[in-house]
Amino acid sequence: MNEGSAAVVEDVPQPFTVTVGATVPTGFEPTAAEEVQEKIGAVARVSKDRGRIYFEISTDNLIKVHHLKSVDNLFVVVEYYDNYQFKETKEEALLDLQQLASVLPWTNALEVWKLNNSLKKKRSRRRGAATSKTKPSGDSAEPEKPQAGSDAPQEKQGEGEASQEQETSPPAEQDSESQEQNENKPLKFRVTCNRAGDKHSFTSNEAARDFGGAVQEFFQWKADMTKFDVEVLLNIHNNEVVIGIALTEESLHRRNITHFGPTTLRSTLAYGMLRLCKPQTSDVIIDPMCGTGAIPLEGVIEWSDSFFLSGDNHDMAVSRTVNNINHIVKRRQDGGSTSPGLPIDTAQWDLCHLPMRTSSVDIITTDMPFGKRMGSRKKNWDLYPSCLREMARVCRPGTGRAVLLTQDKKCFQKALFRMGGLWKKSHTVWVNVGGLHAGVFVLRRTGAIFGSTPEDEREPRKPAESQEEDVQEKV
Repeated sequence: MNEGSAAVVEDVPQPFTVTVGATVPTGFEPTAAEEVQEKIGAVARVSKDRGRIYFEISTDNLIKVHHLKSVDNLFVVVEYYDNYQFKETKEEALLDLQQLASVLPWTNALEVWKLNNSLKKKRSRRRGAATSKTKPSGDSAEPEKPQAGSDAPQEKQGEGEASQEQETSPPAEQDSESQEQNENKPLKFRVTCNRAGDKHSFTSNEAARDFGGAVQEFFQWKADMTKFDVEVLLNIHNNEVVIGIALTEESLHRRNITHFGPTTLRSTLAYGMLRLCKPQTSDVIIDPMCGTGAIPLEGVIEWSDSFFLSGDNHDMAVSRTVNNINHIVKRRQDGGSTSPGLPIDTAQWDLCHLPMRTSSVDIITTDMPFGKRMGSRKKNWDLYPSCLREMARVCRPGTGRAVLLTQDKKCFQKALFRMGGLWKKSHTVWVNVGGLHAGVFVLRRTGAIFGSTPEDEREPRKPAESQEEDVQEKV
């Protein structure tokens, strides 16, 4: 037994340093780099291609990268070329990419990919064990587990099959047998090319096809565009070339949402907005147009010492938010948490007449109506000033802040100018939201007491039907 233990110790690879890349919401690269520094202690470099950061990490800390909240996808870098010189003709450039596949340093990246797979399986087993203890029979409404990737059902099935065979063979023997079978089986792979720049003589599909063919010949892997084991990434931005291997099988931006609405905000973008607020202990934070609750959900998980209030004027939006909150509570209970709940509450309200005391809120952050998918920009001209006025009423003078997302930039800036005595713009982060160029406006509440400025004058209250039309697009 001691000899076997010694052999196991010898087989454990020594930690080594690799470069990890992450895709993040465009415009939030500095915010993501700040989170990497805070949680991992690594200095992140922002790519020339917007929406990506790179940082170095030791393999024994690999699990930490999956705890980052501001990243959409993760990959390990095989090789990075800052100024790759492409050949002038298409044939020469594609031949150069084919020859590149056989000279790249794949070894460390593939080791990280294997280690990442083992970490995912361990997390899946822990979740499965916790769920089997507490899951009631006949519960068919359990939502998906976040951050498990598209392979979650397959992992669960494999675990179930292993438990059925436990009576005939020890788990260690099963693991070794399955491992041997997997090693003998050729891996399936695909190559994904993301290209930006107008000086290339080839297309993204041509680069992926030729580079992928060379990778297949080098490793003798089997190409499969859908049920692949390894995804090789070929990122080309002008002369910057990055070859990597994906560590996530689907984007992490939906990690906490099970009940979606037409305009559900990405969880990674919601987290980035909250970081701009810099929440402190005991802060009262509200999202007056919560939609499906993406912002307060991210907040209550990361900043549990603050208190969150979410609300909307439409009952379906409130219902979705409550269901998403219940999903998080249930997930924690399945994981063994004894906490009775989360520091969050949800209400149905009129966003222009919030049922809150004056100067009682520290932070307001919300995704405002764009006037694109539903509603209209014409209605925003009346809605935005009323929203900013009511937000100023409930926000603490001098210390209160707001982080507001909107694509209707002209209307918002006009409304902000009208409310100049109550709000001052700190800065703006420009982001891409579903292909739309939007702005995240970071505001500071002035020290003016509400009721002492010309901006405080409230317009006549509209009928309930008119109010509902104004914010219909948030549902």
